[in-house]
Parts: sequence; C-alpha cells; structure tokens
Amino acid sequence: MSDLKTAITLHKIVKEFSTGSQTIRVLHGIDAEIQSGELTYLVGESGSGKTTMISIIAGILYPTSGSVSVFGQDIYSLSDDDLVRFRLQNIGFIFQQYNLIPTLTAAENAAVPLVAAGMGRDQAVRKGEAMLDNLNIADQARKLPRQLSGGQQQRVAIARALVHEPRLVVCDEPTAALDAKSGRRVMDLLREVALAADRTVIIVTHDNRIFDLADRILMMEDGRITHDGKTLPDH
Repeated sequence: MSDLKTAITLHKIVKEFSTGSQTIRVLHGIDAEIQSGELTYLVGESGSGKTTMISIIAGILYPTSGSVSVFGQDIYSLSDDDLVRFRLQNIGFIFQQYNLIPTLTAAENAAVPLVAAGMGRDQAVRKGEAMLDNLNIADQARKLPRQLSGGQQQRVAIARALVHEPRLVVCDEPTAALDAKSGRRVMDLLREVALAADRTVIIVTHDNRIFDLADRILMMEDGRITHDGKTLPDH
C-alpha cells in the first residue's frame, strides 16, 4: 500500500517509574513511526515495555520525556481537558482487564464513549447493541458484566472501543480470553478497521494464532524496539 501515511510518531520516548529511592527506566528513548491503514503488532516478553508503550500512545500515561504525535497532534502538549477530548474523538483502547462498569448492561457499557461525547443515551445504547451484534453477542446486550463469561466481557470491551469509530484503536491482548473461533472473528473485525486509509490499529499480543494477520510486527526487549518487520525474526 504505497499511499500509507504516518499516523503516529514517537520521538525519544523515555518512561521512568520511581519506587521509593529507586528509579526504574521502562522505555529507553523509543523512536518509531506507525502508519495509517496498517495492523501493527507489538510483541515481546512480559516486562519488555509493551503495555507502557501503548498506554503512552493512547494518551493514558505521560512519558517522562519525548514527544508523541497522533494524527499530527502532539498529544502531550495538550491541556488535560483537551487530551481527554482528543482521546474521546480519536482513540479506542481495549484493556486487558476489561474495565466494564458493573452496574451497566453490556449495551450500556458499549455505549459509554458515545454518551461521554454527548450523544443521547437511547441512541448511544442502540449503537452499542449494533456493535455487540457485529461481535455475535447481541443476545447478551441486557445482561450485567457479572452475568457474562470472560470471553463475553472481552467482546463487550471491544465493542466499547470501536463504537465511536475511532481513528486509532489500541489493544492489550484482545484475544487472550477468547477461543480460536471468537478470537479470529474479533481479529477480522479489527483488521477491517485497520485497513481503512485514515485509521490504524496497534495490538499487543502473545497469540501466535493471529500473527498471520499482521502487516507489521514490532518486537520489544528491555524497553527497546529490537525488530521491525512483516514477520517475527527467525531464531
């Protein structure tokens, strides 16, 4: 695809966490560009910095130093309120832990980004139900999270991330709780989103069942990108 455009630019991203008297550096000056219209995987051992990196890309975790440009906007130069608005308008995040609101139904959980952006509740819930239907769980729309299996909760979380048609979708292990068939359906949907010319999808995954769908695989080790290619390196 020769008409790809850069969606995300990471420039010298450093992230440090302080634990008492000790400072731990998790990311070591990351430089990377990620393109629109591509499905990009981020892989590596636990503790390599993957979740920290996607949290910074999604505007959830401030870097210690460096800059992050998303669709031409330096997101960490924004005020807190403007950053929240930017995320609502442009970014969907699929968390590994689901983070569903226990007192809302599946459809209401899926509708949360639309309500937060100002859409009327009834219209938002209808759109949430439609997205659940795309993920084959429309029959669970009126159930509370505690009435759903782990895989069903994961699909509600995915519906919530996609319902407002964000230009950037960032996913932390989106198929981890799903069987092979459900995982493939979710990945087919995410790939359909990613292939739109003005959108991009970044996925942290260990799931080798879905590696064939990637346009690009970035491997991380000890807070650095050590491989960038269509496939994993041969060992």
